[in-house]
Amino acid sequence: MTMMGNAGRHSAIAAVLALATLLSACAAPRGAAGVASAPPPAAPVEVAILAFNDFHGNLEPPRQSVVTPDGQGGTAQVPAGGAAWLASALDALRARHPNSMTVAAGDLISASPLASSLFLDEPSVEVLSRLGLDYAAVGNHEFDRGTKELLRMQAGGCEKLTAREPCQLERFAGARFRYLAASTLAAGGTPLFPASAIRTFGSGAGQVKVGVIGLTLRGTPSLVNPSGIADLTFADEADTINAEVPKLKAEGADAVVVLIHQGGKASGTPDPNGCAGFDGEILPILQRLSGAVDVVVSGHTHADYICDLPTSDPARRVLLTSAGLYGKELTEITLTIDPGQHRVTARSARNLIVQSQPFTSAKGPVALSPLVPAYAPRADIAAYIQRYVDASKAFATRPVGKLSGSAGKAEGAAGGPLGNLIADAQLAATRSAGAQIALMNPFGIRAAIVPAADGTVTFGDIYLAQPFGSALITESLTGAQIKAVLEQGFDDIGPDQALAPSKGFAYRIDRRAPLGSRITAITLGGKPLDPAAQYRVTMNGFLALGGDGFTVFKAGRDAVTGPTDIEALEALFRSAPRLDVPVEERVTAG
Repeated sequence: MTMMGNAGRHSAIAAVLALATLLSACAAPRGAAGVASAPPPAAPVEVAILAFNDFHGNLEPPRQSVVTPDGQGGTAQVPAGGAAWLASALDALRARHPNSMTVAAGDLISASPLASSLFLDEPSVEVLSRLGLDYAAVGNHEFDRGTKELLRMQAGGCEKLTAREPCQLERFAGARFRYLAASTLAAGGTPLFPASAIRTFGSGAGQVKVGVIGLTLRGTPSLVNPSGIADLTFADEADTINAEVPKLKAEGADAVVVLIHQGGKASGTPDPNGCAGFDGEILPILQRLSGAVDVVVSGHTHADYICDLPTSDPARRVLLTSAGLYGKELTEITLTIDPGQHRVTARSARNLIVQSQPFTSAKGPVALSPLVPAYAPRADIAAYIQRYVDASKAFATRPVGKLSGSAGKAEGAAGGPLGNLIADAQLAATRSAGAQIALMNPFGIRAAIVPAADGTVTFGDIYLAQPFGSALITESLTGAQIKAVLEQGFDDIGPDQALAPSKGFAYRIDRRAPLGSRITAITLGGKPLDPAAQYRVTMNGFLALGGDGFTVFKAGRDAVTGPTDIEALEALFRSAPRLDVPVEERVTAG
């Protein structure tokens, strides 16, 4: 029986082995050479990066347009902006892209309209969170109220850190998006906020990871009140990015996106998607940038562009984007990522205009355009914003005076009629401090003043033009120092900027002259300025601290602090039944 049992067992084992061989053959198809085939490669994964920059608390449509080619060799104006419309544009893009994230390149708050700034930009942070923003770089304006207040913007709470009361309408919850600040270093050399983050899309063999680095511009200390950032240092942008890229790659990042609050401008015919004649302070950063960076989302210059530019690696170029300002545009960036090769195989970008509602500009009506889609405002966002608009109306609708017509900035880097009007207001408000001259920086003028049909100007109108609330400083400068500070507007270091002077002061610009000799024919009351004489000069506190590169102001003596810029402008309106818009004849070009 034992021998017969063994034979039976051997027969059973043979049968099992034969069956296993057959099943194995069925489970593993073989090629022509009898070798098992490799599994097919994972399909490419498409990821959309939806980006904007320089929102500046513009919850409502900013009464501005985007200039775009009209398809017939000319251009057209498209009314754009407003957070409720931006929400609808984002929703439409997300519906087309199953894999997406939303990012921003800084200056989301501060220099904001009343509905946001009266409430310390808390409603803007809440709205951006409701829009689904994921990551944001820290811009220079995020530091306008100091480091501690910026930390409150992220963490929430109602601690009073400024002159204004926090949490006036509701308890502030803080940002549900993550600020990134790789180059902004606190005591000890650690970043104020996380340097980077990684977002994962898909799963299994089709999983891809996108690394995001956020940082502000190194020149931030010259753009904000130094006392508010005394505990911070700002590291070199390119060095910071290049040090962070290997860390992200080590964590499995298949693509690297940089959010940086620095930029440039294209020239020629306006085109939201153009890059012709591109120049700016972002270029030296890109030229030193690691070739492993795929996309740079930029800002700061308030310009719109889509560029493909070289990095430090001649074989690798980077996609550079910017979506203008105030939420008027939205950049749709599409990355095709190969999960097997762990790299981006294709990329593209376009700026979409967030068309909202018509308005009347200083130059006339701006109607809806058939050239681009029109979005409907998202109801929940519009309702939330309306709470803050209603709460600010007592300030915004209060009449302050009348104006003979619309007053705006000049084209380019000059203050124009509005710059002159502001300078006149600042001179009048500081005569008691001995002021003889007032100078206003054009980049500090945010919007034109457009009166109602009867000429009425409201506090909301003048606040749109000057939202900073900067104290005026009157100090003594020699004639030589005044010339030197005017020359700094054309020193080839930053963008050209002709300081707008008060009535009675004039000068001429010759851009063809050698550096340091471009300002001529400086007069006060029709007489040449005496280089050796002392003059009392008024400027806003930002300029007095050397802001916008006008460092000569820091050498002034016997400084006296006066009212705020907005108080001075309101006082000028109240000083006469109707103000005339100044003619631009104080600054001329050679």
